[in-house]
Amino acid sequence: MSTVQEVTDEAVFTSYISSIPPSCLLVLYFHAPWAAPCAQMHTVLSTLASQYPVTTPPSVSFISLNAEELPDISEDYDVTAVPFVVIVRGGEVLDAISGSDAARVRDAVESFAGRGASDGGAVGAPKSQIPPPLSATPREDNAPTTATQAPISAEQSKQALFARLEELVKAAPVMLFMKGSPSAPQCGFSRTLVGILRERSVKYGFFNILADEDVRQGLKEYAEWPTFPQLWVKGELVGGLDIVKEELNNDPDFFNDFSVNKPAGA
Repeated sequence: MSTVQEVTDEAVFTSYISSIPPSCLLVLYFHAPWAAPCAQMHTVLSTLASQYPVTTPPSVSFISLNAEELPDISEDYDVTAVPFVVIVRGGEVLDAISGSDAARVRDAVESFAGRGASDGGAVGAPKSQIPPPLSATPREDNAPTTATQAPISAEQSKQALFARLEELVKAAPVMLFMKGSPSAPQCGFSRTLVGILRERSVKYGFFNILADEDVRQGLKEYAEWPTFPQLWVKGELVGGLDIVKEELNNDPDFFNDFSVNKPAGA
């Protein structure tokens, strides 16, 4: 039976994906040691992998990668949180699943690879024993829509979200949209950017995008910037970690106006 293989070196990863046939389904699992849900997802993927026989050349391959130790690979696959599963065949991303949605991961793998050998591949055979996620329906705080009330359109919802985002990016002169909080960053890029701001005694506001999916997805479109963290200054997007570093290389005093140690009258 197949297993989940841990790859810790970028060169090894590049060599491996170059060696497998285009028909091989590649299941990439990005994780981080500090994220508790990753342990559950590893169990999910190990269970899934066991349903598929080892073949030569491989028809299905499960690869585990530390998202923080391999940031270039994470960036290539637009990893925005962990756990994060990407399903690839022939260099084409077929699906990407963020979070610990075991049922969705299982369904995606089985959809693209077919059922594993242990269930005989038969239609109607029981699925592998992966616990389904808990589901809940949010409580509706607003009064129900009546026949005289028009439902809110997708465009109206988008406008309302963009209005909220416009306020959020101006909530403080320097606003950091990050994964986690400054005291507990949940990705290496966010941690590094927090360190840069602290080193320069910058007073800033922050927003944990992992706590609000609407903001997380909406800000990508609003900012026309697909990744996080994002740093905003006076309501204008500066960019991510690389752009902030570039700004500081060009102008070491870039943050002086926002430092709590700024001399009086400066």
